[in-house]
Amino acid sequence: MQRHSSDLATCYVGVSFYRTASGQELHTAVAQVFNERGDGVVVRGGTAQISKSDRQPHLALSDARQLLLNALAEYRTKHGHQPARIVIHKSSNFTSGEINGFHEAADLRNIDHVDLLWIQRRGAPHLYRTGQLPPLRGTSAQLDARSLLLYTRGSVPYFHTYPGLYVPQPLLIRSVTPGTDLQTAGTDILALSKMNWNNAQLDERDPLTLRTAYRVGSILKHIPTEARIATRYAYYM
Repeated sequence: MQRHSSDLATCYVGVSFYRTASGQELHTAVAQVFNERGDGVVVRGGTAQISKSDRQPHLALSDARQLLLNALAEYRTKHGHQPARIVIHKSSNFTSGEINGFHEAADLRNIDHVDLLWIQRRGAPHLYRTGQLPPLRGTSAQLDARSLLLYTRGSVPYFHTYPGLYVPQPLLIRSVTPGTDLQTAGTDILALSKMNWNNAQLDERDPLTLRTAYRVGSILKHIPTEARIATRYAYYM
């Protein structure tokens, strides 16, 4: 990822969920991406619960706090210092307990800048472009103060076409943190959608934070809860 000299050192964290092989428990998988380098570290979270109100998986306050503390510990081990900014990409909405838990973890590590982003893969409105090709990759539309529509896949001028098999589906990015710069958030997500080094394709729909979390979860579900896991993402490719 390109960085300006004035940019803060940022830790990007993707939070998604997976069921154990027995299907009895719902756990959290985290794929952590370091700055512009794309080095991934895996952290396994606690047990999540399906909310009766929105039917989405969520963490308790204490589990959310511990999850981010563990992720920051891995970051410090890798870099020798804490980040100045944390960006959390989550596959479900944030509850008040999760918001408070993540902020408590950041406060314990004296990190002031925290962006919490819910990335929706379904239910986003579609945009249309004059002609036969779909919208350009990178097309965005801010729907309101906290919602951004973003095409991470789409037509690419360099190829003079859309290099895909199906109609591209946009992502709906919702911020739960007041003051989040949605254009910066969208730019980061667009860059992270091209950082899967284990892929010959130009881009992917999901940012690397969530893409790796999905894939890691499909492996972690076969590992006993009490067993130690490898933290390097290279082991999960």
